[in-house]
Amino acid sequence: MPDIPPGAPEVSRKRGAEPGAPAELVPERKKACWGILTSQGSWADRSPLHEAASQGRLLALRTLLSQGYHANIVTIDHVSPLHEACLSGHVACVRALLTAGANVNATTIDAVTPLFNCCSSGSVGCLELLLQNGANTHSTHTHFPSALHEACKRGNTQCVEVLLSHGADPDEESHLGTPLYLSCLHQHTECCKILLHRGARVNVGRGAESPLHVAVRGDNADLVSALLDFGADVNLRDENNQRALEVAPPGGQTHKQLQSFEASPRSLCQLCRLQIRTLIGRSRLKLLPVLPLPPLLTDYLDHT
Repeated sequence: MPDIPPGAPEVSRKRGAEPGAPAELVPERKKACWGILTSQGSWADRSPLHEAASQGRLLALRTLLSQGYHANIVTIDHVSPLHEACLSGHVACVRALLTAGANVNATTIDAVTPLFNCCSSGSVGCLELLLQNGANTHSTHTHFPSALHEACKRGNTQCVEVLLSHGADPDEESHLGTPLYLSCLHQHTECCKILLHRGARVNVGRGAESPLHVAVRGDNADLVSALLDFGADVNLRDENNQRALEVAPPGGQTHKQLQSFEASPRSLCQLCRLQIRTLIGRSRLKLLPVLPLPPLLTDYLDHT
């Protein structure tokens, strides 16, 4: 890297010597590696440790750590090597960084955590490793979406299941809405079903707009069927004072589906199931399979 020219803006931070440099050259090399200009942004500010973590180069990463690179070194935007390893799904690099003391709950200036990046990449291995090492499943900043929001947005069903099994709140809200709302918005039916089975509130979306509203707009009959089966209210109105039937594409599948539903109310069987599940409570729904009940009754309560 060339020396910084006279008059250049102040640098962001000091970076260590490159791996494998001869001992006698290290001091001089450090002089030539004084950070990156702040005007170049966080991508230019990435350290060799970030690069090794991002590319999954485990040997290089271990070498850098042994040479003194700090596991929690960050860019201007507070992106850590652990963020990079999780975003690329490199489990071995994640394990090495955690062993070296990487902060499992590190956040960028946009409140993105390594756990969030696992859900972006769909890396269940990295996700489970972070959770085993104390990663928080909820967002520390209520305005920003959580890891569960990201998993639902991407349709990463395995990540959704793992997060919920570790105590993630299926109703956690952000400016994007609830995880269920995002699943419906992006047409991820399986994610939607997982959340509903785990007790997500079917009528809570984003502001006045319910999950049913966005599912209907997408003309997704399977998604609408699942929401109705778990008690979606067809009479809720969005910010434009419209019911789900009124926002459904005219003549589309969901328009006909809602017309048929409104013509024949829920059966007593459905109403009883919804009420019993409500009384059981979301936190205890996972215990349904271990109750001393006939399988037929367990399946009935569990929507299976």
